[in-house]
Amino acid sequence: MRLRVEFTTEPFDLDEAPAHAVVAREVVEAAELDAVDVGPFGNTAEGGADQVLSAVEALLRRSLEAGATRISLQVNVVGDGAEGEVER
Repeated sequence: MRLRVEFTTEPFDLDEAPAHAVVAREVVEAAELDAVDVGPFGNTAEGGADQVLSAVEALLRRSLEAGATRISLQVNVVGDGAEGEVER
């Protein structure tokens, strides 16, 4: 099974990436994922279920430790005919 996670960490700082956002980026970039896209207002990562779920656990723990006060995330099954998804 393939999963895609979309996430944001808060509080936002438009002038400089806060420590929790930097940590979240480092976690997903270091994970064994197939696709990672980080941006100022949202991030996505995609890969096998075990890899994505492990990355999500690390992302939650480390971002909270680094000062995040809120983490919003959504996890979707992709690539296996899930409704609304394109087969990859």
